[in-house]
Amino acid sequence: MVKAIRVHKPGGPDAMKWEDIEIAAPAASEVLVRHTAIGVNFIDTYFRSGLYPAPAPFSPGNEAAGVVEAVGSAVTDLKAGDRVAYVAGPGTYAEKRLVPADRVVKLPAGISDRQAASMMLKGMTVQYLLRRTYKVQKGDTILFHAAAGGVGLIACQWAKHLGATTIGTVGSKDKAELAKAHGCHHTVLYRETDFVPAVKALTGGEGVPVVYDSVGKDTLLKSLDCLKPLGLLVSFGQSSGPAEPLNLGLLSAKGSLYVTRPTLNTYTAKRTDLVAAANDLFDVVSKGVVKIETTAEYALKDAVRAHQDLEGRKTTGSVILVP
Repeated sequence: MVKAIRVHKPGGPDAMKWEDIEIAAPAASEVLVRHTAIGVNFIDTYFRSGLYPAPAPFSPGNEAAGVVEAVGSAVTDLKAGDRVAYVAGPGTYAEKRLVPADRVVKLPAGISDRQAASMMLKGMTVQYLLRRTYKVQKGDTILFHAAAGGVGLIACQWAKHLGATTIGTVGSKDKAELAKAHGCHHTVLYRETDFVPAVKALTGGEGVPVVYDSVGKDTLLKSLDCLKPLGLLVSFGQSSGPAEPLNLGLLSAKGSLYVTRPTLNTYTAKRTDLVAAANDLFDVVSKGVVKIETTAEYALKDAVRAHQDLEGRKTTGSVILVP
């Protein structure tokens, strides 16, 4: 028996219960991973609340790092004792877990377990956002909402490395300072300032070629007004709630704009793409280009409090649970 956080019925943070579960031996293409650090992400709250349906009972969580304890008979590139990390969920809020071997990557010596749990989902999300969905180039100016969040802090650093100028929206002066310390060039306090005229002023009235929006309902339509003609709105989250249905006529009226709703699962569905994204992330972190800072740690059994703080906007950067 191992301990895990379980959700039997979708709801608020209190829907998560600390329970004993049984784990079978690995199937042929699985590995058993003993978790040493577990990432906490806003998407975890979507599964817990039922916004993203999952068969109950289930454990929330989408990323973790740990040590392989056993491998299935068909697994040849991993062995017991290997340090690994992965994105596969829900299911990570547990002391141990069976994981498909093709979703697991080995950790380089220079990457700690806490770093890995703090960055796998967020870091590989940034990788596909900046390197594939819209390939950020030197000289670009981009708008990134929630710049002081876990994804935002990684994106600000990586975009600066690529030679781009980042405009970031944040909720407080403290978060503005945090974003700037991580490479964000201009911050807009969205509670005090309308970000649309702010972006237009910072770009000489032109707007930006791309907006990265994980906020959703509160920002999506206004984000369109920040784009230059032929610009791209990348909607990859909905922390303020699902956006209203989009009138496609707005895209033509506002300058033949593009909108996409990408997911990490799609971008890393192939094993080769998963490994390439992870290696790209490991490279910039190992070189110090992107610094991964775990800003809050909670015991696994205290996942309820972690979700309360996350949804209460009390956290910044990367949050982890420790078994």
